[in-house]
Amino acid sequence: MVDINNTNFQNKIISEKGFLDFNIDITLDLFLEINKLKKEKNAIILAHYYQEPDIQDIADYIGDSLGLSQKALTTNADIIVFAGVHFMAETAKIINPTKKVLLPDLNAGCSLSDSAPPDKFKLFCDKYPNHLVISYINCSAGIKALSDIICTSSNAQKIVESLPIDQPIIFAPDKNLGAYINKITGRNMVLWNGACMVHEIFNLQKITKLKIRHPKAKFIAHPECEESILALADYIGSTTGLLKYSQVDSSTEFIVATESGILHQMQKNSPTKTFIPAPSNNHCACNDCSYMKLNTLEKIYLCMKYELPEIILEENLRLAAKKPIDRMLEISAQYGL
Repeated sequence: MVDINNTNFQNKIISEKGFLDFNIDITLDLFLEINKLKKEKNAIILAHYYQEPDIQDIADYIGDSLGLSQKALTTNADIIVFAGVHFMAETAKIINPTKKVLLPDLNAGCSLSDSAPPDKFKLFCDKYPNHLVISYINCSAGIKALSDIICTSSNAQKIVESLPIDQPIIFAPDKNLGAYINKITGRNMVLWNGACMVHEIFNLQKITKLKIRHPKAKFIAHPECEESILALADYIGSTTGLLKYSQVDSSTEFIVATESGILHQMQKNSPTKTFIPAPSNNHCACNDCSYMKLNTLEKIYLCMKYELPEIILEENLRLAAKKPIDRMLEISAQYGL
């Protein structure tokens, strides 16, 4: 019989599949068991708004990239279970070297992060020697280590505006977010050619038709969307910004152009309002991030029980990646973000 508690066996499973793939008793109450493990191990679950509803409901904190980074920095937990994608768990480890950071599935990557290989990005930056590098947090530790300041969609505008107007800037890796920030700040940042596949699949024609069918609906969009989509928006904002806007705005109907996971929190916070996911080019007309949805309650339970897979970073890389994150958090605190 195979000993599933054997560390070598567990590591072999993770190396092959990216997560612990053990059978779980179908009668097990996963909500109850996960809550027990949180108490036993002094663990906290941080979940992104794009996670499936059950994971959002079991999480100790739900937020966007900035909020998750701030929470990871201040938590007293010994173990951080990151229900998100790889770069988010990396960020938590970068700022919490003494804590154990777990990611339920190591395959939970990011198309935007993957669009910026560090070696190619360094060559790109070498062409602009006098430029300060601002990188969107949706990037690898390798890209962070090559950056001067990290930003999120929540604070990108403030961070750019905090710099002298004549300061040349490289913005990476999201060209759509960078173009939007250029537009609203009047800057002319050099943009790396990267994008998020979820925010690039929205269909302009379908959205236009949907707006005609729902004339009273407000169309709200994330700035990672393409310019043609943003041009239709009544409001453009980060994931948290979209959520807050849907709560305070008097409209009762919203068409939402970002990953569909946010609709769960929107509906919970405003149960009398209607939220419609913006249509995409997919045949299924969905806008889910396949990476985000790799995490499941079962994987969270197993990773907490066996404390694997764990995020491990080489110390020199961690220290180099931490500097631009610290600068982001300093600026965010300065502006009360």
